[in-house]
Amino acid sequence: MKHEHRLDQNPLGKSLANTRDPSLLRLPIGIQTFSEIREGGYYYVDKTPHIERLVSQTKYYFLSRPRRFGKSLLLDTLRCLFEGRQHLFEGLYIHNKWNWQATHPVIRLSFGSGVMRSRDELDVRIRDQLRIIRNDLGLSPGLQTDIAGEFLALIRDAHAQHHQAAVVLIDEYDKPILDNILEPHKARELREGLKNLYSVLKDADPHLRMVLLTGVSKFSKASLFSGLNNLRDITLSPDHATVCGYTDEDIDRVFKPELGTLNRDMIRDWYNGYRWGGQDVTSVYNPFDVLLLLQERRFGAYWFETATPTFLVDILKDRGVFTPSLDHLTAKAQLLSQFDVDDISTEGLLFQTGYLTIKDVKEPKPGLQLFTLGFPNLEVESSLNDALLPALGVNRNDAQDLQLKLLNILDKHDVAGLEIHLRALYASIPHDWYRNNPIAQYEGHYASVFYSHFAALALNITVEDASNHGRVDMTVDFGGHIYLFEFKVVEQLPEGKALAQLIEKGYADKYRASGKPLHLVGVEFSSEKREIVAFDVQTLSP
Repeated sequence: MKHEHRLDQNPLGKSLANTRDPSLLRLPIGIQTFSEIREGGYYYVDKTPHIERLVSQTKYYFLSRPRRFGKSLLLDTLRCLFEGRQHLFEGLYIHNKWNWQATHPVIRLSFGSGVMRSRDELDVRIRDQLRIIRNDLGLSPGLQTDIAGEFLALIRDAHAQHHQAAVVLIDEYDKPILDNILEPHKARELREGLKNLYSVLKDADPHLRMVLLTGVSKFSKASLFSGLNNLRDITLSPDHATVCGYTDEDIDRVFKPELGTLNRDMIRDWYNGYRWGGQDVTSVYNPFDVLLLLQERRFGAYWFETATPTFLVDILKDRGVFTPSLDHLTAKAQLLSQFDVDDISTEGLLFQTGYLTIKDVKEPKPGLQLFTLGFPNLEVESSLNDALLPALGVNRNDAQDLQLKLLNILDKHDVAGLEIHLRALYASIPHDWYRNNPIAQYEGHYASVFYSHFAALALNITVEDASNHGRVDMTVDFGGHIYLFEFKVVEQLPEGKALAQLIEKGYADKYRASGKPLHLVGVEFSSEKREIVAFDVQTLSP
């Protein structure tokens, strides 16, 4: 059950005394270097129990997590561990469980910085990193052959000179492809360049102690890891569900000195909820959100605002996605990992980029897993719906003013004003937009605008709210009042069926014990007039 939080209560609003006690530890905002965190007086959430399990179980790993979830810090922690930098791990779980006498040469590649637009640019970047790593490991300059040959030679030479097998850590393994995903021919070219690089790992097996590749998306093994059949994907492994991100326990224990007067329930509702597994798997917070909140002392869409999801919005628009369904999509396990240049499922894209997370897992029969996906938290639900409104025809310049008007109307419980406001909302969508946008042809467009307009305010919304009588389209619980909405699309004239269904099905019954006034609202849209033609209300007193 979502708590009732609004944009004007403090989320995306006023500061809560932006001052911090200088005697506290520092907040590691944007710090991806393990040694800097451990030596610089920063807070650190101990991830070494996960690391100890990783290094003791198998050899080849793949991990997918959304951006800004701590993947780079995880890799740097592994680097410091295998390099034997014992003093950095004092007081941590793994300190007394590690053989500090056996150090390993570490080969760490990263594609996180800059944008590469061609195979040549990619090869230059790879060669530059291989050269720097050779120098750092004290190896003599290698012969320039091809990329695969130079990478294999580096692994072999590192093993030979250091007398220990090498550790290969690859950060943002997929970023060159994702940066060019809107230009498939370039994306395919870069994919082939990366495949050429990663193919080395199979033949280098005798010289490797451990391999970990991390990124946002999960490309199929056939497209990027041909032959590397022993690569273990721990993305959905229950044992490693919290390897990146902060848990509730971490917030309450590690960051307790920082919480102060911040509303703990609001922190949970706004930023927790990312889950890589079923309901029994611990959910996590995005670290970037938590750290910015603790610094700024105000709730904001910190993670969402670090990258505009233009590509995502365009895909959802082109595919005519019904936005109310985003909070309860169902997908097979295979669909979540279906990601390639020419084959990107909507569910897989939203899940892998962090805009949807796993809410439930069912196995109706052996070998068939069904995942229920939904928004992880209020930050993502409100921000994504706000970003989608222009794609649904609502002018970006008008959106904020319209949202503030809606908030004011709900504050006053002005049902008559709500009708006037929503009619004006649809009337503001230009007729030219309907002609030029395929999403306007979907009947679901009308309900999508309605839902996204409310959801952008981070209200307590339930779509397809189930009762023993069926499902009502949308429920809003706000300011001590409950609104139940039913939508119908008619040809031209109102039919009165929307409100009639609310009444006949008894959808209000489950809320009668709440003690709150109930507003049953039947909304009918005309597919010909492209506007609301009926807005029928019945109010039930508590």
